[in-house]
Amino acid sequence: MKEIKIFSPGTIANVSCGFDALGCCLDTIGDEMIIRKTDKKGVQITKITGDDLPFETHKNVAGVAALALLEKYNKSIDYGFEIEIYKNIKPGSGIGSSAASAAGAVFGINKLLNEPFTAQELILFASKGEELVSDFPIADNVAPALLGGFTLVKGYDPLKVLKLPVMDDLYATILHPQIEIKTSESRAILPEKANLKDAVKQWANVGALVHALHTEDYDLFGSSLHDLIVEPYRSQLIPGFDQVVKTAKDNGALGSGISGSGPSIFSFCKGIQQAEKLRDKIKKVYKKADIPFHIYVSKINKKGIKLI
Repeated sequence: MKEIKIFSPGTIANVSCGFDALGCCLDTIGDEMIIRKTDKKGVQITKITGDDLPFETHKNVAGVAALALLEKYNKSIDYGFEIEIYKNIKPGSGIGSSAASAAGAVFGINKLLNEPFTAQELILFASKGEELVSDFPIADNVAPALLGGFTLVKGYDPLKVLKLPVMDDLYATILHPQIEIKTSESRAILPEKANLKDAVKQWANVGALVHALHTEDYDLFGSSLHDLIVEPYRSQLIPGFDQVVKTAKDNGALGSGISGSGPSIFSFCKGIQQAEKLRDKIKKVYKKADIPFHIYVSKINKKGIKLI
Protein backbone atom coordinates (compact mmCIF):
# COMPACT_ATOMS: atom_id res chain seq x y z
CA MET A 1 0.00 0.00 0.00
CA LYS A 2 1.50 3.31 -1.13
CA GLU A 3 -1.37 5.72 -0.49
CA ILE A 4 -4.43 5.93 1.73
CA LYS A 5 -7.30 8.34 2.17
CA ILE A 6 -8.83 8.75 5.60
CA PHE A 7 -11.63 10.52 7.46
CA SER A 8 -10.22 12.04 10.65
CA PRO A 9 -13.10 12.98 12.97
CA GLY A 10 -13.79 15.96 15.15
CA THR A 11 -13.91 15.50 18.90
CA ILE A 12 -15.35 17.01 22.06
CA ALA A 13 -12.73 17.43 24.79
CA ASN A 14 -13.30 17.92 28.53
CA VAL A 15 -16.97 16.79 28.29
CA SER A 16 -17.76 19.38 30.99
CA CYS A 17 -16.43 17.75 34.16
CA GLY A 18 -13.33 16.08 32.70
CA PHE A 19 -10.98 19.00 32.01
CA ASP A 20 -7.91 17.76 30.08
CA ALA A 21 -8.95 14.15 30.75
CA LEU A 22 -12.23 13.21 29.04
CA GLY A 23 -13.04 13.28 25.35
CA CYS A 24 -15.39 11.75 22.81
CA CYS A 25 -15.36 11.20 19.07
CA LEU A 26 -17.86 12.64 16.57
CA ASP A 27 -19.21 10.93 13.49
CA THR A 28 -20.38 13.57 11.02
CA ILE A 29 -17.71 16.27 11.49
CA GLY A 30 -14.16 15.71 10.34
CA ASP A 31 -11.28 16.31 7.95
CA GLU A 32 -10.14 14.20 5.05
CA MET A 33 -6.47 13.44 4.48
CA ILE A 34 -4.40 11.65 1.86
CA ILE A 35 -1.07 10.21 2.92
CA ARG A 36 1.30 8.61 0.42
CA LYS A 37 4.79 7.25 0.22
CA THR A 38 7.22 9.33 -1.81
CA ASP A 39 10.80 8.93 -3.01
CA LYS A 40 11.85 12.02 -1.07
CA LYS A 41 12.73 11.19 2.53
CA GLY A 42 11.10 12.96 5.44
CA VAL A 43 7.61 14.47 5.65
CA GLN A 44 6.15 17.09 3.33
CA ILE A 45 2.78 18.83 3.57
CA THR A 46 1.86 19.18 -0.10
CA LYS A 47 -1.76 20.39 -0.07
CA ILE A 48 -4.10 22.13 2.37
CA THR A 49 -7.63 23.21 1.56
CA GLY A 50 -10.25 24.82 3.78
CA ASP A 51 -7.96 27.05 5.82
CA ASP A 52 -4.72 29.00 5.70
CA LEU A 53 -2.33 26.74 7.60
CA PRO A 54 1.46 26.44 7.38
CA PHE A 55 2.99 24.03 4.89
CA GLU A 56 6.31 23.92 6.77
CA THR A 57 6.54 20.49 8.40
CA HIS A 58 7.81 21.80 11.74
CA LYS A 59 5.05 24.42 11.91
CA ASN A 60 2.12 22.13 11.10
CA VAL A 61 0.66 19.82 13.76
CA ALA A 62 0.36 16.96 11.25
CA GLY A 63 4.00 17.34 10.31
CA VAL A 64 5.22 17.52 13.90
CA ALA A 65 3.22 14.41 14.85
CA ALA A 66 4.48 12.52 11.80
CA LEU A 67 8.10 13.40 12.61
CA ALA A 68 7.64 12.19 16.19
CA LEU A 69 6.49 8.82 14.86
CA LEU A 70 9.34 8.51 12.36
CA GLU A 71 11.90 9.47 15.01
CA LYS A 72 10.74 6.50 17.07
CA TYR A 73 10.60 4.11 14.11
CA ASN A 74 13.77 2.05 14.39
CA LYS A 75 13.98 0.68 10.86
CA SER A 76 15.80 2.35 7.99
CA ILE A 77 13.52 3.39 5.12
CA ASP A 78 14.51 4.86 1.76
CA TYR A 79 11.28 6.79 1.24
CA GLY A 80 9.27 9.55 2.88
CA PHE A 81 5.67 10.72 3.10
CA GLU A 82 3.46 13.38 1.60
CA ILE A 83 0.37 14.63 3.41
CA GLU A 84 -2.65 16.34 1.89
CA ILE A 85 -5.11 17.92 4.34
CA TYR A 86 -8.67 18.81 3.44
CA LYS A 87 -9.89 20.87 6.41
CA ASN A 88 -13.56 20.73 7.28
CA ILE A 89 -12.98 21.55 10.96
CA LYS A 90 -12.13 25.20 11.42
CA PRO A 91 -9.05 25.85 13.59
CA GLY A 92 -9.97 27.43 16.91
CA SER A 93 -13.45 25.88 16.80
CA GLY A 94 -13.12 23.75 19.92
CA ILE A 95 -14.01 20.54 18.11
CA GLY A 96 -10.54 19.15 17.64
CA SER A 97 -9.23 20.69 14.42
CA SER A 98 -5.54 20.33 15.24
CA ALA A 99 -6.14 16.90 16.78
CA ALA A 100 -7.77 15.65 13.58
CA SER A 101 -4.68 16.65 11.59
CA ALA A 102 -2.18 15.24 14.10
CA ALA A 103 -4.06 11.99 14.70
CA GLY A 104 -4.76 11.50 11.01
CA ALA A 105 -1.09 11.90 10.09
CA VAL A 106 0.18 9.26 12.52
CA PHE A 107 -2.71 6.90 11.79
CA GLY A 108 -1.98 7.07 8.05
CA ILE A 109 1.78 6.71 8.26
CA ASN A 110 1.44 3.84 10.71
CA LYS A 111 -0.81 2.06 8.20
CA LEU A 112 1.69 2.59 5.38
CA LEU A 113 4.45 1.19 7.62
CA ASN A 114 2.34 -1.95 8.24
CA GLU A 115 1.29 -0.82 11.73
CA PRO A 116 4.42 -1.12 13.87
CA PHE A 117 2.93 1.06 16.62
CA THR A 118 0.08 0.49 19.06
CA ALA A 119 -2.84 2.86 19.49
CA GLN A 120 -1.36 4.13 22.77
CA GLU A 121 1.91 4.98 20.99
CA LEU A 122 0.03 6.78 18.21
CA ILE A 123 -1.72 8.90 20.84
CA LEU A 124 1.68 9.88 22.22
CA PHE A 125 2.98 10.90 18.78
CA ALA A 126 -0.20 12.81 17.92
CA SER A 127 -0.06 14.67 21.23
CA LYS A 128 3.38 15.98 20.21
CA GLY A 129 1.61 17.74 17.36
CA GLU A 130 -0.94 19.17 19.79
CA GLU A 131 1.92 20.63 21.82
CA LEU A 132 2.60 22.98 18.91
CA VAL A 133 -0.71 24.82 19.52
CA SER A 134 -1.38 24.07 23.19
CA ASP A 135 2.12 24.36 24.71
CA PHE A 136 1.56 20.90 26.23
CA PRO A 137 1.28 17.46 24.58
CA ILE A 138 -2.39 17.21 25.51
CA ALA A 139 -4.18 13.99 24.53
CA ASP A 140 -7.85 14.58 25.32
CA ASN A 141 -8.71 15.24 21.66
CA VAL A 142 -6.28 12.96 19.83
CA ALA A 143 -7.16 9.96 22.03
CA PRO A 144 -10.86 9.76 21.05
CA ALA A 145 -9.97 10.57 17.42
CA LEU A 146 -7.69 7.51 17.31
CA LEU A 147 -9.63 5.14 19.56
CA GLY A 148 -13.21 6.25 18.96
CA GLY A 149 -15.96 6.58 21.55
CA PHE A 150 -15.25 8.11 24.95
CA THR A 151 -11.73 8.13 26.35
CA LEU A 152 -10.16 9.04 29.67
CA VAL A 153 -6.54 10.15 29.93
CA LYS A 154 -5.42 8.41 33.12
CA GLY A 155 -1.99 10.04 33.13
CA TYR A 156 0.97 11.27 31.10
CA ASP A 157 3.98 9.80 32.88
CA PRO A 158 3.65 7.28 31.40
CA LEU A 159 0.80 8.02 28.99
CA LYS A 160 -2.21 5.87 29.82
CA VAL A 161 -5.53 6.26 28.03
CA LEU A 162 -8.65 4.24 28.84
CA LYS A 163 -11.40 3.61 26.31
CA LEU A 164 -14.86 3.88 27.85
CA PRO A 165 -18.18 2.39 26.68
CA VAL A 166 -20.59 4.33 24.47
CA MET A 167 -24.34 4.44 24.97
CA ASP A 168 -25.94 3.42 21.67
CA ASP A 169 -28.56 6.15 21.50
CA LEU A 170 -26.34 9.08 22.48
CA TYR A 171 -26.15 12.02 20.07
CA ALA A 172 -24.51 15.42 20.22
CA THR A 173 -25.86 18.70 18.88
CA ILE A 174 -22.93 21.08 18.41
CA LEU A 175 -23.22 24.82 17.82
CA HIS A 176 -20.10 26.40 16.33
CA PRO A 177 -20.18 30.22 16.40
CA GLN A 178 -17.85 31.49 13.68
CA ILE A 179 -15.40 33.16 16.01
CA GLU A 180 -11.97 31.83 16.94
CA ILE A 181 -10.79 31.15 20.46
CA LYS A 182 -7.19 29.99 20.59
CA THR A 183 -6.45 27.24 23.10
CA SER A 184 -3.52 29.20 24.52
CA GLU A 185 -5.76 32.23 25.14
CA SER A 186 -8.53 30.21 26.73
CA ARG A 187 -6.02 28.63 29.09
CA ALA A 188 -4.56 31.99 30.04
CA ILE A 189 -7.83 33.14 31.65
CA LEU A 190 -8.08 30.14 33.97
CA PRO A 191 -7.20 30.48 37.67
CA GLU A 192 -4.09 28.73 38.94
CA LYS A 193 -5.97 27.28 41.94
CA ALA A 194 -9.42 25.77 42.39
CA ASN A 195 -11.69 25.83 45.41
CA LEU A 196 -11.48 22.48 47.24
CA LYS A 197 -15.26 22.17 47.59
CA ASP A 198 -15.68 22.69 43.82
CA ALA A 199 -12.88 20.23 43.09
CA VAL A 200 -14.56 17.52 45.17
CA LYS A 201 -17.82 18.01 43.26
CA GLN A 202 -15.93 17.96 39.98
CA TRP A 203 -14.14 14.65 40.46
CA ALA A 204 -17.34 13.13 41.80
CA ASN A 205 -19.02 14.13 38.53
CA VAL A 206 -16.22 12.48 36.53
CA GLY A 207 -16.66 9.24 38.47
CA ALA A 208 -20.43 9.38 38.04
CA LEU A 209 -20.12 10.04 34.30
CA VAL A 210 -17.82 7.05 33.82
CA HIS A 211 -20.23 4.87 35.82
CA ALA A 212 -23.15 6.17 33.72
CA LEU A 213 -21.41 5.13 30.51
CA HIS A 214 -20.81 1.63 31.89
CA THR A 215 -24.40 1.23 33.09
CA GLU A 216 -26.10 3.10 30.21
CA ASP A 217 -27.73 5.47 32.66
CA TYR A 218 -28.68 8.50 30.57
CA ASP A 219 -30.06 10.49 33.51
CA LEU A 220 -26.92 10.02 35.58
CA PHE A 221 -24.82 10.89 32.54
CA GLY A 222 -26.71 14.15 32.07
CA SER A 223 -26.57 15.12 35.74
CA SER A 224 -22.77 14.63 35.68
CA LEU A 225 -22.24 17.20 32.92
CA HIS A 226 -21.34 20.08 35.22
CA ASP A 227 -18.10 22.03 35.21
CA LEU A 228 -17.54 24.19 38.29
CA ILE A 229 -13.88 25.00 37.63
CA VAL A 230 -13.28 25.93 33.97
CA GLU A 231 -16.63 26.74 32.36
CA PRO A 232 -17.45 29.79 34.54
CA TYR A 233 -14.38 31.52 33.06
CA ARG A 234 -14.38 30.27 29.48
CA SER A 235 -18.10 30.80 28.97
CA GLN A 236 -17.48 34.55 29.21
CA LEU A 237 -15.64 34.33 25.87
CA ILE A 238 -18.62 32.80 24.05
CA PRO A 239 -21.46 35.15 23.03
CA GLY A 240 -24.88 33.75 23.89
CA PHE A 241 -23.55 30.80 25.88
CA ASP A 242 -26.09 30.99 28.70
CA GLN A 243 -29.00 31.30 26.28
CA VAL A 244 -27.90 28.25 24.29
CA VAL A 245 -27.53 26.16 27.46
CA LYS A 246 -30.96 27.28 28.68
CA THR A 247 -32.52 26.44 25.31
CA ALA A 248 -30.95 22.98 25.44
CA LYS A 249 -32.21 22.36 28.97
CA ASP A 250 -35.71 23.59 28.12
CA ASN A 251 -35.86 21.26 25.13
CA GLY A 252 -34.88 17.98 26.73
CA ALA A 253 -31.10 17.85 26.39
CA LEU A 254 -29.26 15.62 28.85
CA GLY A 255 -26.71 18.36 29.44
CA SER A 256 -24.54 20.94 27.72
CA GLY A 257 -21.09 22.46 27.95
CA ILE A 258 -18.13 24.01 26.15
CA SER A 259 -16.47 21.78 23.59
CA GLY A 260 -12.75 21.87 24.24
CA SER A 261 -11.63 25.45 24.73
CA GLY A 262 -14.62 26.82 22.80
CA PRO A 263 -16.35 28.57 21.19
CA SER A 264 -18.37 25.47 20.19
CA ILE A 265 -21.13 24.43 22.59
CA PHE A 266 -22.24 20.80 22.76
CA SER A 267 -25.52 19.37 24.03
CA PHE A 268 -26.02 15.64 24.47
CA CYS A 269 -29.40 14.13 23.67
CA LYS A 270 -30.95 10.68 23.81
CA GLY A 271 -31.96 9.79 20.26
CA ILE A 272 -31.51 11.50 16.93
CA GLN A 273 -35.01 12.99 16.90
CA GLN A 274 -34.33 14.86 20.13
CA ALA A 275 -30.94 16.02 18.82
CA GLU A 276 -32.41 17.29 15.55
CA LYS A 277 -35.28 19.03 17.33
CA LEU A 278 -32.75 20.78 19.56
CA ARG A 279 -30.70 21.77 16.51
CA ASP A 280 -33.71 23.59 15.07
CA LYS A 281 -34.46 25.33 18.38
CA ILE A 282 -30.88 26.52 18.85
CA LYS A 283 -30.79 27.78 15.26
CA LYS A 284 -33.75 30.07 15.97
CA VAL A 285 -32.23 31.34 19.20
CA TYR A 286 -28.71 31.95 17.91
CA LYS A 287 -29.79 33.83 14.80
CA LYS A 288 -30.63 36.66 17.20
CA ALA A 289 -26.97 36.87 18.25
CA ASP A 290 -26.08 38.17 14.77
CA ILE A 291 -23.01 35.93 14.65
CA PRO A 292 -22.48 33.49 11.76
CA PHE A 293 -22.57 29.88 12.94
CA HIS A 294 -22.65 26.24 11.92
CA ILE A 295 -24.63 23.62 13.77
CA TYR A 296 -24.22 19.85 13.58
CA VAL A 297 -25.89 16.71 14.84
CA SER A 298 -23.64 13.71 15.33
CA LYS A 299 -23.85 10.23 16.76
CA ILE A 300 -20.89 9.29 18.94
CA ASN A 301 -18.32 7.63 16.68
CA LYS A 302 -17.22 4.30 18.19
CA LYS A 303 -14.39 3.59 15.72
CA GLY A 304 -12.43 6.83 15.34
CA ILE A 305 -10.38 7.48 12.19
CA LYS A 306 -11.42 5.37 9.22
CA LEU A 307 -10.27 4.62 5.69
CA ILE A 308 -12.37 6.06 2.88
